[in-house]
Amino acid sequence: MIYVRKVGPYLGHRRQPQSRIIKLLLMLLILVISITLTVKLLNTDVELKLENLIEWPNEGPDYRVTRSILHKNSSIPGKCGLPQPCPEEHFAYKISSGAANVIGAKICFNGDILIGVTKTLGTGINIAVVNGKTGELVDAASFDMWSGEVEPLVKFLTSIQNGSIVLMASYDEPASRLNDEARTLISQLGSSHISTLGFRDNWIFVAGKGIKNIKPLEKHIKNDKSVNKYDDWPEMVEMDGCLPRKQD
Repeated sequence: MIYVRKVGPYLGHRRQPQSRIIKLLLMLLILVISITLTVKLLNTDVELKLENLIEWPNEGPDYRVTRSILHKNSSIPGKCGLPQPCPEEHFAYKISSGAANVIGAKICFNGDILIGVTKTLGTGINIAVVNGKTGELVDAASFDMWSGEVEPLVKFLTSIQNGSIVLMASYDEPASRLNDEARTLISQLGSSHISTLGFRDNWIFVAGKGIKNIKPLEKHIKNDKSVNKYDDWPEMVEMDGCLPRKQD
């Protein structure tokens, strides 16, 4: 006997629903991809519009990258070693105290080293004064507070004009020669730690004299041999970020 298998209609019946499922899955995949791309484009457009809508704060505990939403995709590094550029009408800064009596203090402002290994560095208190409007250096000096005299420091502090940005950093020993007059002048700039600054403490301070849109910033670590990083000296302290330009 001869047997005949009718395979055509049967296979066609099985393939038809599989083909429909595959087409449906492809359509869903295309739809998901389209929605994802649309959302990304809309988010990019919103971020670009925010540049002209958001009022970025000039005051706060830290001015570091205050407009990160505009720079988060930027590959351009900022000045003074900052990971990103500062916003317009802001100055980049980075300041660090000395480390023991080996590594000196360093003050960088708007890309320029104002206090460093080869510039005006000295034991004691290092100070840089810049024009709050232009960012140009007005004066920089160091004052030996171990074997020097305090009078030159007092004279320097009283000469600082309104509208100046002042940056201070300790190196080795910043306090032995300080008197009440010097501490008061620094306190009037906005320091809350100068009154307790002691032997071989590490301290950094940034402020604007007569500049309302700059809030004083400082860090202070006490000399405590039981916890010091460098035996007779505490660890180095540092700050960096963006300072607003003086407003008219």
